[in-house]
Amino acid sequence: MGSPEQRTKTQTTDVPIRSQDLSWPFWPVVPLYPYGKRRTLRKEVVKDTIWTFEQLQGILYVVVPIRMTVVKLASGGLLVYAPVAPTPECLRLVNELEVNHGNIRYIILPTVSGIEHKVFVGPFARCFPQAQVFVSPDQWSFPLNLPLSWLGFPLGRTQELPLDSRQTPFADEFDYEILGPINLGLGPFEEVAFYHKRSQTLLVTDSIISIPQNPPDIVQIDPYPLLFHARNNGLEIIEDTPENRLKGWQRIVLFALYFRPGALGVVKWGQVLKDALKSPDRSPKAYFGLFPFQWDDQWKSSFERLQHNHLLVAPILQGVIFNRGKFEVLSWVDKVAKWGFKRIISCHFTAPIEGNSAQFREAFDFLRHDHKTLEIEDFELIRDIDKTLTKRGITPPVK
Repeated sequence: MGSPEQRTKTQTTDVPIRSQDLSWPFWPVVPLYPYGKRRTLRKEVVKDTIWTFEQLQGILYVVVPIRMTVVKLASGGLLVYAPVAPTPECLRLVNELEVNHGNIRYIILPTVSGIEHKVFVGPFARCFPQAQVFVSPDQWSFPLNLPLSWLGFPLGRTQELPLDSRQTPFADEFDYEILGPINLGLGPFEEVAFYHKRSQTLLVTDSIISIPQNPPDIVQIDPYPLLFHARNNGLEIIEDTPENRLKGWQRIVLFALYFRPGALGVVKWGQVLKDALKSPDRSPKAYFGLFPFQWDDQWKSSFERLQHNHLLVAPILQGVIFNRGKFEVLSWVDKVAKWGFKRIISCHFTAPIEGNSAQFREAFDFLRHDHKTLEIEDFELIRDIDKTLTKRGITPPVK
């Protein structure tokens, strides 16, 4: 469990939450659920030193946490890694930290291709005009490769992270290593891992995750997505129980990581309509009233396989991205593993993760050995995506 000061603690205040406090008006830029209304949960990871801010993000009720990390600087002030949507509620929670620990001094965008992270940086930075913004090198945008200032990043105080972390104003407190660039055709993949020396904490974006057995707190605020995916078909009436929330969460994980898990069977449309005529229930929130698939009994085994590894590289990274840059990834892993971290904070799923260098290295063993994991049924759609992107010349072939 760790010492009391290291245990994660959700922090709430007595301030009532109003609808306007959740407003994210720029959601049409990247139209992901929950669109224009987003709750924020702040959690203290290391007492008076590290906090996470969690929101919800997803597609068609496949929802997972997206996370920002705030670190108190020994020299005074705060550093922000991977901002989330600056809703009024989020800003209030950040401002509470500023009152006690100083202003935000640095804002970090640690990725080049993660639009779900990039979209928040400009609006967030404009709320803190005194902060310097540092971004991963080799930024790009699609379909037009626009200057960062055209994408909302503040002109005059946005700069690339130097290749040498010793050349930054926060070098005494942080090391970092840049993964990539990995050539993906349209643009490169990059991620910057930050290491906070004083707390021995590793900050990563998408490269490493850990899957929680139970639904995270931020997902449970509105249980509808959990209950939606607890259904075996679109016409089933589901009660709000802990068991159904658990079932829904575990199926959401399978959707989020595999897109089309092997345990997901497609139902014939005629059968769906036939069942609909027999059912008194007409759920207006279920994919336009239809749910053209159903789960078989193997979904539990699929989820258990994900939990087998304490640290996990997401299947889409294994099968489409990291396999195109094995040398770059493993070189980065070796550099990161030299740091003496004891906890990891990722931008998705659960955090903090108790993890060390040996466990971190092990998560990337699929690049070192004959990789059989991709042969399991759950990876079928990811294999198809990889082949299609290569066949159409969108991504280079795997070496």
